[in-house]
Amino acid sequence: MKNIALQLALGALALSLGSCTLNDMNFDQYPSKTISNSEVKMKLYLPDAEGGLYRATRFDWSGVIGSVQYKGHEYFGYWKETHDPFFHEDLTGPVEGFIKPGLGYADAEPGGKFIRIGVGVIEKRDKEEYNFRNSYKILDHGKWTIEQGDDWISFRHEINSDIGFGYIYDKIIRLKSNGFTIDHKLQNTGVKAIETDQFNHNFFMIDGEQSGPAFKISFPYPIHTDDDLKGFVEIRENQLNFIKDLEDDDSFFLLLNGYSGEVSDHQVTVENRKTGAGATFTVDKPLYRMAFWACKTTLSPENFIWIAVEPGDEESWRSEYTLFVN
Repeated sequence: MKNIALQLALGALALSLGSCTLNDMNFDQYPSKTISNSEVKMKLYLPDAEGGLYRATRFDWSGVIGSVQYKGHEYFGYWKETHDPFFHEDLTGPVEGFIKPGLGYADAEPGGKFIRIGVGVIEKRDKEEYNFRNSYKILDHGKWTIEQGDDWISFRHEINSDIGFGYIYDKIIRLKSNGFTIDHKLQNTGVKAIETDQFNHNFFMIDGEQSGPAFKISFPYPIHTDDDLKGFVEIRENQLNFIKDLEDDDSFFLLLNGYSGEVSDHQVTVENRKTGAGATFTVDKPLYRMAFWACKTTLSPENFIWIAVEPGDEESWRSEYTLFVN
């Protein structure tokens, strides 16, 4: 009994050290910047290897949006009850990532190097398949440069390596009167080609509304899926509609089909019908993949593009968010 009690006590201690509840957490301790114009106010958490809100290896560290306020409505926020900077999903808002295992992962031996764009040069653990839920050891964080104006902020990440890959990755977020744009540019400064998919998880939390019938998600094309809807949603032509509220342990993931290779199909609208607040986002490249994930506190249309950049070349793309209130 004493051994069991000791194990339980040690487990509780480890859990308490690894994460904090929202009641305990002071998010102001994490480096951040705020930009605004006459209509929109945005808070962003900054890349910081020593004290940043997010220090895991799944997502790009730049442009982690903690809050967007427009006409008295909130569009994003922190969606979990615990926080661990080194846990793969503990971050907020429109967060992006490059999804393939990483540049050079397949060729790296255990203990060797690979690269996650927007993160750094990382150590490969062993011969297992890459798992995005793991946080890997970062060997070189690269160089981050951040600049800011009243209504814009820019991030530059530079990586050079001895495995043939290198890049300069620029992201600029600019506010507009009813939303914001995210401009990206990836320059290949290495000797090996960069090929990867890139996505945005989004993590919408419009007015803090529980995921459920209050929300409507619309696409510019008829959608369909082979995945189990689990009784949470139904598909009506180009709309995903919730049938019931999601509770504490509920979640589901869908791969959505029906889009074409036209750029005009890369558009999603999320609307909280209860409060009238919503957002439409577009990307100026064709969809490579479209998914949807939701739990009680957040819903996430996950949009993917494909990036291929030869040495010496660069690739640019723009995401645009238009906010509205009905």
